[in-house]
Amino acid sequence: MKKLAFMALSGLTIFSTAMAEDRSADELETVEVLDVSPLQGSGVEAEKIPANIQTANAKQLEKAQSLSLSDYMNRYLGSVHVNEAQNNPLQPDIYYRGFVASPLLGLPQGLSTYVNGVRFNEPFGDSVNWDLIPRGAIDTMELYPGSNPLYGLNSLGGSISLKTKTGFSAPRHQFEAYGGSWDRHSEELMSGWNNGTWGYFIDLHHFDEEGWRNFSPTEANQVFGTLSWRNDRGSLDLTLGANDNDLRGNGAVPIQLQQQNREAVFTHPDQTITRMFFSELAGSYALTDQIELSGNAYYRQNRIKTFNGDDSDFEECGTFMCDEENEIAEDVFGNPIAAGDNVEGGTNNTSATYNRSRGGTVQAMFDHDWFGHKNNLLLGGSYDYADVHFESDTELSQLTPDRGTIGSGILVEEARVRLNTVTETYGFYLSDSFSITDKLTATLAGRYNHVSITMKNQYIEDSEDKLSGKHSYERFNPSAGLTYQIFDNLGVYGSYGESSRVPTPMELSCADPNDPCRLPNAFLSDPPLDQVVAKTWEGGFRGNFNKLIGKGDTRWNLGYFNTTNHDDIIFRRDGDSISEGYFSNVGKTRRYGVEAGVSSLIPALFSPIDDWNFSANYTYLNARYLDSFLIQNPLDNDQAATVERGDKIPGIPEHIFKASVGVQLWQRLSLAIDGLYSSDQFFRGDEANVTSQLQGYWLFNARAEYKFNKHFTLFGKVDNIFDNNYNSFGTFGEPDEVLGDAYNDNRFVSPGAPRAGWIGVRLTL
Repeated sequence: MKKLAFMALSGLTIFSTAMAEDRSADELETVEVLDVSPLQGSGVEAEKIPANIQTANAKQLEKAQSLSLSDYMNRYLGSVHVNEAQNNPLQPDIYYRGFVASPLLGLPQGLSTYVNGVRFNEPFGDSVNWDLIPRGAIDTMELYPGSNPLYGLNSLGGSISLKTKTGFSAPRHQFEAYGGSWDRHSEELMSGWNNGTWGYFIDLHHFDEEGWRNFSPTEANQVFGTLSWRNDRGSLDLTLGANDNDLRGNGAVPIQLQQQNREAVFTHPDQTITRMFFSELAGSYALTDQIELSGNAYYRQNRIKTFNGDDSDFEECGTFMCDEENEIAEDVFGNPIAAGDNVEGGTNNTSATYNRSRGGTVQAMFDHDWFGHKNNLLLGGSYDYADVHFESDTELSQLTPDRGTIGSGILVEEARVRLNTVTETYGFYLSDSFSITDKLTATLAGRYNHVSITMKNQYIEDSEDKLSGKHSYERFNPSAGLTYQIFDNLGVYGSYGESSRVPTPMELSCADPNDPCRLPNAFLSDPPLDQVVAKTWEGGFRGNFNKLIGKGDTRWNLGYFNTTNHDDIIFRRDGDSISEGYFSNVGKTRRYGVEAGVSSLIPALFSPIDDWNFSANYTYLNARYLDSFLIQNPLDNDQAATVERGDKIPGIPEHIFKASVGVQLWQRLSLAIDGLYSSDQFFRGDEANVTSQLQGYWLFNARAEYKFNKHFTLFGKVDNIFDNNYNSFGTFGEPDEVLGDAYNDNRFVSPGAPRAGWIGVRLTL
């Protein structure tokens, strides 16, 4: 491991003279203070935080021409990779250090997401709908590792904290529009203003495309705005946001079909509609120069509807339709379902989730010297209440020649779910950063969480209620760390932290090994599950080469991380179908590795007119199971496979490498190219590692921008410039049931997008 770390640092140091992320001089502005909790007003000097924290700001997002935050993170942040499991640009799975934040129900979510201090993980399944926040409304993003427990539940691998713009942070008016491949076009209007006391910011965004795969149109309409007030000691921000998005992502396709037609889909449609309303009032007030109070209160609701056209597990048996256990299927009125062309071959699986959550946080920051030493103490508490109504149905249908579905109007009784859940969470946290010397700082922190979950079944079949129940969880998660500034340009850090996540209502609804359910919507029973506890060690070095190079700004980092999950929860496939199974604690899992990165801005490198930007990041990530358990063999549903200690966790590449190089000429013309490499990974569902891996891939992108003046900019980009035919995600299915016996390979893949380009304009006042 030491040899690997040395090789990574040496290679990146050499490479930093040739490649890196495109940033202008003002974008490399040093972040002196970072918030250590989700709420603003918890700032600590960055060099005193004992962890590797990555940041991005609005200028970097704009300069990179990123479609979304996830697009930027995938290209430029270390230890981050994104797959295209849903094959929709606004529905990515974001992985960091092997932990995921995804819009897909059923994944073991391990990253928390906050917007202005409000937790944005959905209360029913901890999923994250990335389409809810327009990129243009984001002011800053901070990516924290899991060694910081202050970010609360679900921060096993880390947390993503977003702060949105205000009229004080973005006092300008701007219109941006672009269009190009796949009939994609985007229009975004931003306006910000302040008079020193009052200010406003509003972002209106429309996104539309036909998609590059068949039957994959997407439309997103987003609005986000803030009314602000400031004086010498206090601030208030009232934030409102809403969206109306219709997303089509037809997911993975049989590998044999994909080899015939890159644009093909298996069955369709796969539609997700999200309609969110978000409101928050946040404020802060400095009682003295050393004491600051801050807090927020919010209300958030999100209506999520899904419509999935799928193949069918029901077959004709005589004059009726039967399920996989050869029992006659009944409709929701208790009548046997007669066989016929209108009910054979397909199903329409629908769900509707109505999430409503409210709560708030209060916090106090004390910046007092203790015994002549600088000290920063943070105390806070939070309360969240969420009630959710979830319903799902399966409608029998027939498949069209292009594998779409035509519904029959007949709903299956055994698949009907009507479930109400209430989740109540409160937590208390503290953090203290004490400067033992001017160069040595110790940090102690901890958070106590208490969660109660109440589940009420609203549709009871055969007088047997398997869903209703009450569950409660509590835990105190501690952390401790040290930082030492060896020289002005070299620092070392180390920390240990614990974090936890409780089983979600969705997982508790499908946890009986004797009664497996079918993802994503047929929940059946709720035996209790233990909460997952992650214990993280990390340490490393960070610094700059500014004195060595003599000009510009060149920063680097090299670190090691090790996170062990106790009582980890996964979806264990088991049943008559490859998509059936149950959630279960499976013991310990571990993710450890090495992170190395370098970024550099060198002005006037070859002449007075050229400013160069370079960056590179490499991550070695080893993710494995530490306990044995049985799983359904993905090659044969009737057999079990044993997951042995040391088997790799699927869906996680072992090596991730990213680099970018850019130049700005005459302060007007910017050119940049970036590349990333993601290594081999096992298919999702192959926890026992019995099949071959999904191949790794390289991907290169280019962009350009020309500023005619401070008001008018022309920009454009080309993605996948070498038109690499790659796959970013793999799983298993049963293609022969729809496509015929010739399709005997049960591997499914999500293909990456082909070469594409867009051009746009930006008007700024």
